[in-house]
Amino acid sequence: MTIKKRRRRADVAFTAVAVIAAFLFLMPTVLTIANSFMTSSEIAANYGAMFGNMTEDKKVFISENVNLKFIPDKVTLAQYKAVLLKSPDYLMKFWNSVILTVPITFFQLLVAVFASYGFARSKGKIKAVIFFSYIILMLMPYQVTLVPNFLVADFIKTAVTNIFYPDGAIPNGLANMRWAVILPGIFSPFSIFLLTKAMKRIPIAYTEAARLDGAGELQILFRIYLPLCRGALVSVAMLVFIDFWNMVEQPLILMKDANYHPLSVFLSQINTGDVGLAFAVGTVYMVPTILMFLYGEDDLVEGITYSGGIKG
Repeated sequence: MTIKKRRRRADVAFTAVAVIAAFLFLMPTVLTIANSFMTSSEIAANYGAMFGNMTEDKKVFISENVNLKFIPDKVTLAQYKAVLLKSPDYLMKFWNSVILTVPITFFQLLVAVFASYGFARSKGKIKAVIFFSYIILMLMPYQVTLVPNFLVADFIKTAVTNIFYPDGAIPNGLANMRWAVILPGIFSPFSIFLLTKAMKRIPIAYTEAARLDGAGELQILFRIYLPLCRGALVSVAMLVFIDFWNMVEQPLILMKDANYHPLSVFLSQINTGDVGLAFAVGTVYMVPTILMFLYGEDDLVEGITYSGGIKG
């Protein structure tokens, strides 16, 4: 067997594996979108065996086969009418997700830009120790820090209330504790770690040339580092947005008022609700992340590889 034939067979095998993997990854998304156009009766007929046995007190094993259908027998927009027009609760939860995720993404990038520039430009043992601490925090699961975050947030709320609102008239912004979710997210170490790695790949010759031209630190940052790290910035923004767009534990633990919970919390509790409506809500919920991925796919791949427009 010649080398060309072996390579051809290997390419065919790898392509087949990639196609199967892509199908398995895309199947839940395609299934959700297709089922969102089904009627309630068809959804009950296909998935009644799965969700009909779910009760608040107990769960029993499914004794019937579940019929997965990618093409509805009858297309209807009733689920979307209920989500977008008839019930404002879902849109409110959608905007709750936006209110939580957008500030976290923007300010986390803002903090990460300056912190990463400092880590990339400075040298010394203190810098190495601090950066190592950031890596340890990044490797630590967020669930580990939920209880400390809750205790700190509750202490801050109690202290602010006793000092500024002794009569007990707590303002709505302090009571719903959105800030308890946003503040820890802003100072997350994930984006700092990735941006620092990307900035370290920029040749020092660029900085030295800029200094000879009289550029200051801010000019070097905004005119050299940020343009060359565009891919890393876009990829970090996408990953941070998707991560906090899908958060469930933080709002459940840190926000007591369910009216301020994001849509991701509703989707995590869908076993007790309308399954057909869940498909439509899930489809609407996927739109921002899908559009973001389609817009920044190339930058995402480039940023993950830490290239940032610079080779070696």
